[in-house]
Amino acid sequence: MSYQVLARKWRPRRFVEMVGQEHVLKALVNALDDDRLHHAYLFTGTRGVGKTSIARLFAKSLNCEQGVSSEPCGVCSACVEIAEGRFVDLIEVDAASRTKVEDTRELLENVQYAPTQGRYKVYLIDEVHMLSGHSFNALLKTLEEPPPHIKFLLATTDPQKLPVTILSRCLQFNLKNLAAERIVEHLSFVLGEESINADEAALWLLARAAEGSMRDALSLTDQAIAFGAGSVSEADVRAMLGTIDHRMVFDLLDALAQSDGSRLVGIVAAMSEFSPDYAGVLAEMVSILHRIALAQVVPDAIDNALGDKQQVLDLAGRLRAEEVQLYYQIALTGRKDLPMVPQPREGLEMTLLRMLAFRPVDQRPIDAQPRVGEVAPAVEVPVVATASASVAPVSTRPDSAQAPAPVAPEPVEQAAPSVSDSEPPPWDDEPVPLDSYEEQDLKKSEADTAEAAPAAAQPSVAVASTTDDQAIQPSSEPEQANSSVYVEESVLAKSEPVTGHSSASSGLAPEPAAELAALQLEHWLRLVEELGLSGMTESLARSLSLENISGNRLVLHYTPEQETLLGDVHRTRISEALQGYFAEPLEVEFVLGTQQRETPQLYRQRRERERVAAALAHLQSDEAVQQIIETFSAELIPDSVEPLNIE
Repeated sequence: MSYQVLARKWRPRRFVEMVGQEHVLKALVNALDDDRLHHAYLFTGTRGVGKTSIARLFAKSLNCEQGVSSEPCGVCSACVEIAEGRFVDLIEVDAASRTKVEDTRELLENVQYAPTQGRYKVYLIDEVHMLSGHSFNALLKTLEEPPPHIKFLLATTDPQKLPVTILSRCLQFNLKNLAAERIVEHLSFVLGEESINADEAALWLLARAAEGSMRDALSLTDQAIAFGAGSVSEADVRAMLGTIDHRMVFDLLDALAQSDGSRLVGIVAAMSEFSPDYAGVLAEMVSILHRIALAQVVPDAIDNALGDKQQVLDLAGRLRAEEVQLYYQIALTGRKDLPMVPQPREGLEMTLLRMLAFRPVDQRPIDAQPRVGEVAPAVEVPVVATASASVAPVSTRPDSAQAPAPVAPEPVEQAAPSVSDSEPPPWDDEPVPLDSYEEQDLKKSEADTAEAAPAAAQPSVAVASTTDDQAIQPSSEPEQANSSVYVEESVLAKSEPVTGHSSASSGLAPEPAAELAALQLEHWLRLVEELGLSGMTESLARSLSLENISGNRLVLHYTPEQETLLGDVHRTRISEALQGYFAEPLEVEFVLGTQQRETPQLYRQRRERERVAAALAHLQSDEAVQQIIETFSAELIPDSVEPLNIE
């Protein structure tokens, strides 16, 4: 006996042998058992999901010699002839080859005659959407009021092309694509019955390549058996399909999670040996990223339909939600741009590098990000005098032997810029504890000295001192400690950092770390905005923390996540911008490590959140707003509150 392909050999002979489509089978079985039969049925769905098979089983159930039932006997002459395709009262028509109106009229000429052998005369019209408009018009009247012995079974892959007049005269059943898991299960059963060894991974490859079609899956399995000389192995199936290893896409995402650019390029190079479809690689990545995003929001919704549930859950725990969304969008855009690149491999590599370049710089959660009051011990910083909006001239107080002790630096909170005149900065409500009563007396003495100062001096001007990790050392030049420099803000911004002199008094303690960190942060934030940087260089500069300044040497810290992005080009641009800003040579050192201080980017984000919270609190406490809410039963939407930009 000649060989019969698997798709025909394993065609379902009963409704219970159908794989999937339970929603269609339930309706048909109940209609047959209850004798509630319609005269026209329309089966829609993609190729190879069982439209024609269900139609033939339905015809067999209608004409079985044992009676109309959802369980035909399968051994009577009608059942056997229908299974073999030679039943005289089952008229199968390929509409794709008989599109003319004359063909349809010829077909309908015999409708009035009773069936020759069976109980019903069944017209099975496949690809019915290929009929012409005149053919549909010729079919309308008969389809609406056929003789009682006529049943129409229509099948199509494109129901949108059918006239609504046809759709309204039929019971429509939409057959779904089969899940890969169901296809793998059925292939395992078939190959087990055929005594053919098969790798489960190879069956998953075949199921995914079939794209929901059982017939395609069986046809591909036939091809794989021939390719593998009687067995189905993963390597043979990959070579036959010309696809890359599914795990390579997960390797790409794993490399992205680790910010490993060299590994990304290496994986792409390994892929190129298989000459893959690079658009398919990006499509596979988009699909996996969708599953990862779903796992992050609804973990229970992830099944093992593709055999990669554990890998998806692992990546969902390692990637942040914003990263997944960013990678998804970049992959979609990269796939769209592939036809425009000279080489598809270049397009894939550029898409991956774009994902790496635009990855969010700070990988710490918001709650774990340091606040101003949680900064590590202070390090050596330049003297920075922040002025208020009023301008004070640059002046130097004359030295005098009878001059009082030098004024100690005022707290930073008096000099830090605020959102408005009425809104204190965020560190004002966090008082700095004093370590001794001597420091309290010193603060009181400073306040008295400030009140006795000339009226020409601006009260908002402050002089910051230089501190280091240790206590302040006495100065070797006492006469220089008696002078205080008052600098206009605009002059300070364009001048070099001034090295302050520590007090000769041994009782003077260094400034608290929180105040020093706030002062340094304010200066660095203002300086970054005035450097004239743009693009990624500006973004990288905003994510750096200014950790130390010693003379003409600046130390900037960056995190391991920024190491790949902060290349020599960006470092050179930042260094040149700083040198141009201060108009003198500077030694800028970039140090890898954990950032101890708040970066300008994090500071701006935190300040914006605080401004929004303050604005919301102000609105909630405003009597006019409360009166409006009570009068009109209104509601204050927190997300709609936007503070005025009055800084």
